[in-house]
Amino acid sequence: MLSSVATPASDAATRVNRSHEAASRCYTLGIMSLYGQGTRSGWGAIVAAAGVSASAGAAQLGIGYGLGVFSWLPALPDAGQAAWLASLAWTVWISAFSVVLGAVVADRLSGPSVQTSTVVRVLWRVALAISASLGGLLVVALTAIPARGAHRADTFAPHLLVGGYAVAGVLLGLLLAIAALSARAIAANLFATGAWLWLLAVTAAVDSLAAGRDPGVSQLGVWPVTADGPWFRSLYLPGAVIAAVSTLLIGLLAAWPAVRRRDAQAGIVLSGAAGPALVAAAYLLAAPTLDGVAPEQLSAHLIAPYSVVTGLVGAVLAIVVGWPRRPKPVVPAQGRAKPRPLGTPTNPPLAPAAAVPAAAVSTVSATAAEKDTSAPSGTAVSDGSTDAAEQTTAIPTPSAATSADAATGSPSPTRRKPKK
Repeated sequence: MLSSVATPASDAATRVNRSHEAASRCYTLGIMSLYGQGTRSGWGAIVAAAGVSASAGAAQLGIGYGLGVFSWLPALPDAGQAAWLASLAWTVWISAFSVVLGAVVADRLSGPSVQTSTVVRVLWRVALAISASLGGLLVVALTAIPARGAHRADTFAPHLLVGGYAVAGVLLGLLLAIAALSARAIAANLFATGAWLWLLAVTAAVDSLAAGRDPGVSQLGVWPVTADGPWFRSLYLPGAVIAAVSTLLIGLLAAWPAVRRRDAQAGIVLSGAAGPALVAAAYLLAAPTLDGVAPEQLSAHLIAPYSVVTGLVGAVLAIVVGWPRRPKPVVPAQGRAKPRPLGTPTNPPLAPAAAVPAAAVSTVSATAAEKDTSAPSGTAVSDGSTDAAEQTTAIPTPSAATSADAATGSPSPTRRKPKK
């Protein structure tokens, strides 16, 4: 019967085959994650990203044009410069937010994926963000075409300028979409900020209609509560308070679920600045220099950078307050070691030896004397060690006496005390 003997060459070939199998398995898992599982394929998610992004951009532009939130041909003739800058800021925001919305929704619709490598996950996020950016390009057409009727002294082609701002917003949305797919707290902050901005815009439009005024262009993230201040230098104080409080609360509440899930703290902290940073970037692109900005609009441009700081403070506050603490080990009361004074020996003192009854000692002494007297002449007398052994054997112990009492059922005779 022949036995197979392993050789170094066969071992090397086996290791190579196993490495090839592991590599093919990882590649298969990556492809499964990239293209999805079951009916929810990866191609369907990529198409959904473009569709959701385009739909979100068209819906926001429809609401804005319908309520007069922004317009390239303002109804009020004296609001030309202010309406132009506000509409540019809204264009950047809408195009960027549409890309983020399309990428995140498509990622959620794609369903859970198998565990893959970091490279595959990054490629998947980039693919979704690029697809959503392609869908967000619809905002370029829906803003550039209406802007052809605008009359501007600083440009001969206002529609091309508006289209360039929309493209810049799409690029910002591409970067933010990748960040939102990497950290759920960033996506939550962007969604909450978008909902808050549109709530302010709709509230300002409804307030104008209720007061009987013509609907004017609304600034991004600003609601003029009063018409005459109060003002502090160039800051509109009600608008500054609303912006600071809203970004602080949004940063706190958007980061709270991620804090309870113990997500990465870097993503949680950066999430507080995601929405306010996009608003500040929109204002910065609309007016890189503050020359020519109307006084009533200057406050919004100055408040936007400080809103980023308050958003970061809200996210950090969520970590400080809500981060789960490690439970302290509970020590039972009986198991606590009492403090030992200095100089106390570590080992406990030995228990004292049991006292030998006097009657047993006298019995052993009498027995030994009898043996010495009864021994014949010429007989070798045993040494002291044998006598000590016999004495040790003859000495009863308390435990032996107790066991003997239990066996016989009668108590052993004890020495009675004399009566007085």
